[in-house]
Amino acid sequence: MAIHKGRGFACINYPIGMNLGGDPSQALVHSTPDGKFMVALSSIDLGQGMKSVTRQIAAETLGVPVADVYVDTADSDTGPHCMGSFASRGTHRVGNAVIRAAAEARKQMMEAAAEELEVNASDLDTDGKGNIHVKGAPSRSITVAQTAIAAQFKQGRTLSGRGIFLIPPSPTDPETGEMTPVTCFAHAALIVDLEVDDETGEVEVKEINSAYEVGRALNPKLVEQQLIGGAWMGVSHALYETTEPYYPIRDHGPEDFNTYLMPGPGQIVPHNLAVLERPAEDAPFGGKGPGEMCANPVLPAIANAIYDAVGVRCDYLPFTPEKVLRGLRNNGGAKPKRMSA
Repeated sequence: MAIHKGRGFACINYPIGMNLGGDPSQALVHSTPDGKFMVALSSIDLGQGMKSVTRQIAAETLGVPVADVYVDTADSDTGPHCMGSFASRGTHRVGNAVIRAAAEARKQMMEAAAEELEVNASDLDTDGKGNIHVKGAPSRSITVAQTAIAAQFKQGRTLSGRGIFLIPPSPTDPETGEMTPVTCFAHAALIVDLEVDDETGEVEVKEINSAYEVGRALNPKLVEQQLIGGAWMGVSHALYETTEPYYPIRDHGPEDFNTYLMPGPGQIVPHNLAVLERPAEDAPFGGKGPGEMCANPVLPAIANAIYDAVGVRCDYLPFTPEKVLRGLRNNGGAKPKRMSA
């Protein structure tokens, strides 16, 4: 028996969203009577942080505290239209729609405040703390709450906005059919260090080093957590998740999706992460979002690391001990490539 070390590398360019029918997302923003703001979406938060980032985007655009913004993703019947939470499109598509809706609501808010302060709306600004003041004269101010009360109970206004974001249609080359399906890409490079046991076929990931380009990290901690968690999801796809019989007998394997294996907290390994910020021109505040890109480079990197360690080329997920052992048998034993040396 021997333990073989291997290192694998993979890099990807990942398209943000798609171009089908313009890939639209819509958002609605309105104020409550006490000056809070509700953002209505049909874009569901699957745990990727949709509510957090759209809340930040709305607050920044409105010029109010994040604590005064709430996001409702009830369902696709009561919310405005959205293509869905897939294709890593949430931050880019939904975020742009929220900016447009929040900007329209802000315009209504500033006009209502201007009427109360008897100035032009263009002479006003927000401080991000719940106040609207005259530029150059911060003592002349009104709170957002007071503005909302005046608008709805005195002026007869609604402080609301609607927004939609569409991708411009891409021209298609009549000769080749070539087109541009998306407007921006995210990028990643990842290295996996692992060990392969040539007696059992078991693969153990030891360390991950990665770099992700995400446009701008609108919520740095959320981005970091998503990248690390997503990478471990990739490890799970690569090495664990299957309902197939595997080595040595069926008794040791899962039988359905309720019992199949997944890595737990005890299997988490060090992940050294670099987040590169290259703001995208058509993205909300430059942010493209990491999305599915978190997991994608992990699978080929693990496959390359196994090949580096023992010379077995795995090309069918997941890379179970049985498949590694079959590869070792077909190769006549471990034949390290030593690319990592």
